[in-house]
Amino acid sequence: MRYLFIHQNSPGQYRHVVRHLASRPGNRVVFVTQNAAQPLPGVEMLTYQPFRQTTPGLHHYLLDLEAGVIAGQMVHELCLRLKREGFTPDLVIGHNGWGETLYIKDVWPDVPLLAYFEFFYRSRQADVGFDPAAPLRPNDGPRLRTKNVINLLGADAADWGQTPTAWQWSLYPPDIGRRISVIHEGVDTRTVTPDPQARLRLPCGRSLTAADEVVTYVARNLEPYRGFPEFMRALPGILRRRPAAQVVVIGGDEVSYGPPLAGAPCHRERLLAELGGRLDTGRVHFLGQVPYGTFLSALRVSSAHVYLTYPFVLSWSMLEAMAAGCTVVGSATPPVAEVVRDGENGRLVDFFDTAALTDAVVGVLGNADARAAFSAAARRTVVERYDLTTVTLPRYLDLLDTLRDGRVPPAP
Repeated sequence: MRYLFIHQNSPGQYRHVVRHLASRPGNRVVFVTQNAAQPLPGVEMLTYQPFRQTTPGLHHYLLDLEAGVIAGQMVHELCLRLKREGFTPDLVIGHNGWGETLYIKDVWPDVPLLAYFEFFYRSRQADVGFDPAAPLRPNDGPRLRTKNVINLLGADAADWGQTPTAWQWSLYPPDIGRRISVIHEGVDTRTVTPDPQARLRLPCGRSLTAADEVVTYVARNLEPYRGFPEFMRALPGILRRRPAAQVVVIGGDEVSYGPPLAGAPCHRERLLAELGGRLDTGRVHFLGQVPYGTFLSALRVSSAHVYLTYPFVLSWSMLEAMAAGCTVVGSATPPVAEVVRDGENGRLVDFFDTAALTDAVVGVLGNADARAAFSAAARRTVVERYDLTTVTLPRYLDLLDTLRDGRVPPAP
């Protein structure tokens, strides 16, 4: 079979399925991307770059739309070249968010297109306006409504869609949602496992093990969308009440989501300045962005793993933390509450309640029996609902077969 994947930053959400398909004899897998920094065995990588930037002075509501049209045109031209060379895929799979899949049907009208629907923007009950520190502005509603143009055009272009969580699915209008399957990318629970013998070596030279009292926090970047300010403001109380605790923070200093920071080089430095002498910085270890093996070591020595997020896309790292046996103390926001049940497989607290976060982490650190029960239940949740080999990949492959054979997938 011939598969064409499209994602501007390969492999993106397709890492597991691409590797699987490329390993099957007789399959040909082509991947169109802007960034081919991660070679995939058996996958033909085709790269492109936008032929120009967005128009200076263009109305700011339209910048994403123009960027999407430019990306769509580039992918369209690349696919026309593939067609001239004799390549026609049996199935096209691509991310809907950046316009790359908009014109696929103008190259191969009869080839099924499965699009990844990540987030439908809303001005209420989602990320925008959630944080009182960044309230909804008068122009946010029109801006977000216009920002969804790529979403809507992409839905019209696709035969079917896929999204990873029920909450992300719920954001889409019903006429689109009825053509979107909820299938998570999955967690390789054979790789991401608890390890009582794990050891994490810190930059200061000290090593931490599962016998230590370790609080972990992980995000791609340390920023408000992932609750970094709330986490930092809870640390003085946690460290005061747990004198043996060590804190490990993994994440970069850039901004992935939301507006850029003004008045400080990064959120980390801003929070350190805000907390001043109230924070025992000798017990807080910022590792930056780390290799995957270091990330797993941090999870495996963790006693309490803090995961906070706006109502937004769920990070893979939270599910991996649960698979590694972490006790997650998470925010009671929709994407987290879909997985973590308070008092059963972790703890949930109000995103903005720093005192509640402090109490929950201190409670986890001080109760080894409860921590062990949460740890076992957390891993069981991921194995039963998100395991790559037994749950998510088989469901995904079944969806691909259904579309390729011209059948209609079951309603979500």
